[in-house]
Amino acid sequence: MKYFHTVLRLVVVLFIAVCSQAGIPLASAAETSGSVEQRLAKLEAASQVPGVSNADNAWILVSSALVLMMTAPGLILFYGGLVRSKNVLGTMMHSLILMAVVSVLWMFFGYSMAFGDGNAFFGNPASHFLLKGVGGAPNPTYAGTIPQQTFMLFQMMFAIITPALISGAVAERIRFSAYVVFTILWVTIVYFPLAHMVWGNGGLFNWALGGKIPVLDFAGGTVVHISSGVSALVCAMVLGKRLGYPHEPMPPHNVILSLIGTGLLWVGWFGFNAGSALSSGELATSTFAATHFSAVGAALSWTMVEWFLKRRPSVLGAASGMVAGLATITPASGFVTIPAAFCIGLLGGVICYFAVTKLKNIFSYDDSLDVFGVHGIGSIVGMLMVGLLANASVNPLIASTFKVGGNAISLAGGMSQLMNQVKGILFTVVFAGVATFIILKVVDALFGLRVPEEEETLGLDLTQHGEKAYND
Repeated sequence: MKYFHTVLRLVVVLFIAVCSQAGIPLASAAETSGSVEQRLAKLEAASQVPGVSNADNAWILVSSALVLMMTAPGLILFYGGLVRSKNVLGTMMHSLILMAVVSVLWMFFGYSMAFGDGNAFFGNPASHFLLKGVGGAPNPTYAGTIPQQTFMLFQMMFAIITPALISGAVAERIRFSAYVVFTILWVTIVYFPLAHMVWGNGGLFNWALGGKIPVLDFAGGTVVHISSGVSALVCAMVLGKRLGYPHEPMPPHNVILSLIGTGLLWVGWFGFNAGSALSSGELATSTFAATHFSAVGAALSWTMVEWFLKRRPSVLGAASGMVAGLATITPASGFVTIPAAFCIGLLGGVICYFAVTKLKNIFSYDDSLDVFGVHGIGSIVGMLMVGLLANASVNPLIASTFKVGGNAISLAGGMSQLMNQVKGILFTVVFAGVATFIILKVVDALFGLRVPEEEETLGLDLTQHGEKAYND
């Protein structure tokens, strides 16, 4: 025991000497007095970055992880279960690879184009090259209580999942190399500029930061779902139908995987929408609730319509309704009350059901996993409904932030705001559709978009990746 105390004294002396040499101040007796709570409060205050709320930062970091979870494993399982067994890995790879590809683009110039200073259409690609200047201090233009690096990570997850949604329309027939090149061009030409226009400082449609046309899009109705849905439709039409479609049955090979993916998407969507409040306060709670009740409404309405028309409510139909409700509420989630969100979900479930079952048959396109019918149509409904139902009691900023000639103009629900929403929708549809068509034609000329017929027959798992999902 004597030796133990001797060694302990030596360690303490050595520690004091090292701290003194390094210039690290040691607490005085007065500073070490007080309760444990007081000392912890002092330590927290000492470590706090000025302006940063640890609570807000923690919530946005968790939300970032939730949004990434929507891609993997959420979308990977949801899409993977819906295709035939010979194309499972190829379909999953479409989402998996984007987690790497888009992240690199985001680091080099994507974040700069979306959130750097620029014009009304895109930010300067060099403003945050290699994330220069994106550190622990907040950027008060976007989120004054979290590090800009946290904001960057959160927005990166949106950039990852958006092109991954498109992959559902081209599943089972696109060449992998062409898909990667298409995605690089698409996020650069379509997603990054559109994100700036809607959410970036001075963007054309940014209602809160100097935009000319005030479009309410809380978490990505235009930026994520309409852009990807319309682009998915164009991709499906340019690539053409799968071999045998619609005459040969092509049932999902594993609905269980898709149901697990649906649950992960629903949970992750709370980060997607409520995280877009960029704080852990009352607006995040309201958005969280609106997201949930819209999914509930759409799941019920899709199921009831299918039950009435087909006499059997399918499990996959209920899951599709849930996703439709989540896509529909995304642009409105931070602007509407819970009853309004529930009604939006009810409407979205019915309209998306008919888009998937009737519209596709009328126009005879092969959108493999119904990206346009669920995400594109769903968010168009949500964008229109927020124009009618936006409520200043939910988000007071919409009543006082947008100004014309120095006078505040309320963006609460009404015909005036509905017209603003229509302008945002039409621009997104035309911009994403035309750009996607041009990109596809360029990629087809350079690499060829579609695999040969014999490779499509064998399946993309073997022909594109040299693997099989099931080897027993």
